[in-house]
Amino acid sequence: MEDTVKRGYAASFKTVESLGQNERASMARLYLSYYDNADETMFFRDLDAKDEVEMIYFDGDMVGFSALMLYETEWQGNPIRVAYSGDTIVRREHWGQQALIAAWLGRMGQAWKELPGVPFYWFLLVKGHRTYRFLPSLALEYHPDHRVERSGLRALADKLAGDKFGADYNPRSGVVEFAESRGNLGDGVAYPTERELRNPWVRFFFEKNPGYLRGHELVCLCRISPDNMKPRARRIFEGGHP
Repeated sequence: MEDTVKRGYAASFKTVESLGQNERASMARLYLSYYDNADETMFFRDLDAKDEVEMIYFDGDMVGFSALMLYETEWQGNPIRVAYSGDTIVRREHWGQQALIAAWLGRMGQAWKELPGVPFYWFLLVKGHRTYRFLPSLALEYHPDHRVERSGLRALADKLAGDKFGADYNPRSGVVEFAESRGNLGDGVAYPTERELRNPWVRFFFEKNPGYLRGHELVCLCRISPDNMKPRARRIFEGGHP
């Protein structure tokens, strides 16, 4: 995939197996600088279980990344496709850049076009409120949503999370509740500002995932399709400019 942003920021997808040792080491250092209760062994184990990684650059330097796994399964007797997002981190000084989400939307649009007749879902585990806010900014319908209960999406989220995490997933709370943290946001980035707490989606995240400081992860699900995208997201998803 070509760089999404030509000046300043740039984003591109690479297969995990194509990453060089220096790239892997840089990713691990970045991740461990923001997450506690994790180490390189844990980070690389999770990374190597993914298929692709989106790399974010600023003036040629890597400033963030997001890991991705694409897989197929069945739901109610029919095939579905799943985009499972892994660890995502961006250096604090580059929060607010749009390269990451623009490239992600383009990649999802590309994947959707390969099999548009097969239902396609974004399966996302959320450790922090900033990541959760991607859902209301991009999609019309998703789970969980403080405004409405979407039982169909919740049932599928329960199935996907149960398949992947077994007894660590609590279907009553909708949260993966690891007995011991497998990485949680460090104190420097874990807490919301007063302004952020005025956002109803931020408050909802903390209500749904009170154990986030212990590495608990809120299970989220969103159908990936043009008709479920907000206008700007849909334009990028369909191949337009950000």
